[in-house]
Amino acid sequence: MITNTNYYEQTSAIDITTLPEALRKGHEFVNKISSNGADWANYEVSATIKKTVNTYFEKLAEFIGKGKSAASKPVRNKKEKPNTPATVQTARQKGGLKTRSSNPIKHTLQPKQDEPLLVERVPEEIRFIKRFASLHGKTKTKEYLLSFINGLQKAIVEKRIRKTSPYAEQIRFIQERLIETYNSMKKEIAIELKPETLDALKKIGISEKMLVSVGIIKRYIGLNEKPGMRDRARKLLHHVNSAYEHGKIKDSDPYIVEVHEIKKNLEHFVGDRTVKTLEIEKATLNGLAGIINGCACGLNGIDEISGKPTLMNSMDFANMHFKTIGLKGKWLQLIGDPSSNFTAMVFGKPKMGKSYLCIEFAGYLARNHGRVLYVAKEEGLDYTLQQKLNDKDVKHPNLFVASTLPHSLSMYDFIFLDSVNKLGLQPDDLNKLKATYPDKSFVYVFQTEYFDENTHTCRRIGNA
Repeated sequence: MITNTNYYEQTSAIDITTLPEALRKGHEFVNKISSNGADWANYEVSATIKKTVNTYFEKLAEFIGKGKSAASKPVRNKKEKPNTPATVQTARQKGGLKTRSSNPIKHTLQPKQDEPLLVERVPEEIRFIKRFASLHGKTKTKEYLLSFINGLQKAIVEKRIRKTSPYAEQIRFIQERLIETYNSMKKEIAIELKPETLDALKKIGISEKMLVSVGIIKRYIGLNEKPGMRDRARKLLHHVNSAYEHGKIKDSDPYIVEVHEIKKNLEHFVGDRTVKTLEIEKATLNGLAGIINGCACGLNGIDEISGKPTLMNSMDFANMHFKTIGLKGKWLQLIGDPSSNFTAMVFGKPKMGKSYLCIEFAGYLARNHGRVLYVAKEEGLDYTLQQKLNDKDVKHPNLFVASTLPHSLSMYDFIFLDSVNKLGLQPDDLNKLKATYPDKSFVYVFQTEYFDENTHTCRRIGNA
């Protein structure tokens, strides 16, 4: 029998690298919660952690008892590089007339796979390829295609789709065809793809699939501490049991331990009518959130506003990938290249050019990186603001100006508040804004006060 008191003694003679992936993850989990055996406090005080670790101990003892020494094959199959050339075209239909692009694009297709590659998150480019393929045989409006184009270009700008992607050529093809169709269509258009094009894109679309275990974890987190979730919990439990019965979750699944613990918690919640909400222990919740956010963070904190870990092992942190805006030129030299949901504060003495600086920056962002809202509460929509916009020549379809903060900011990527003081916003208000729109970037302009030695009074520093 393996326990926390003899675990490291029992495993000292075992080559951990030869264990199945689920057991290797269990070993890593034990190392994290016990500081490599030095401190078992987390195990002792947390019933959830104790149950998870004990489940791992049982499975490891069972594995050793069977005398298995060879490692199980991982779930993921090695992804072959696309190497089969094919020519693809799209057809446009204007009224009753069909036209075909005169410049067919040659690109490579992924070889046929018996099973999709199982992943924690399907890559962004495959999501867009599936969405494009789904347009075949449908009639779409001009507004829909514009939304598609904007979403695709935003993903490219934010480097969620990179030039090094194995499907970069397909993404380029999709973007060109969408723009070409949008520019030539009227209000609506019937979209038709060549059969070989449709087949090629569909094969790519099904080449990767999210792990069933990750889908279960996502649904489970969504039930946390919400009233009236018993029916949804019962359905999720049925889904988990069905996944076990039909072999959709295997012992080699990298998150088998987490799913097993989820199953037990759901059974307890569904079976005990006195429990009003499904309460997930914070440490466990953070660990599961780390999985669906794309990192094996284990028991790490998750910032409530950004959704990012607040505590990580330096090895995990060094391997994380952050999305940056892609600033260039003088803005890169001045600011660097911040993440796509950055927050900045601008302040200074009167007539130092705070508003001019912000308006010029807003114009640059509008021309290159997305939709911008400039809230000019200090000056309002009057001649002074107009003059500044014209002086900096920043007028652009992606730049919007307002004299008050709109009810919704969902349609903008960057929001400038000029100034926070005039808008009457307090620190809690700014925190709530960021919590409501965690993926938006905010630039705050502040008025400050300074002591005037001549009049012996405090004066407010306003906007330039």
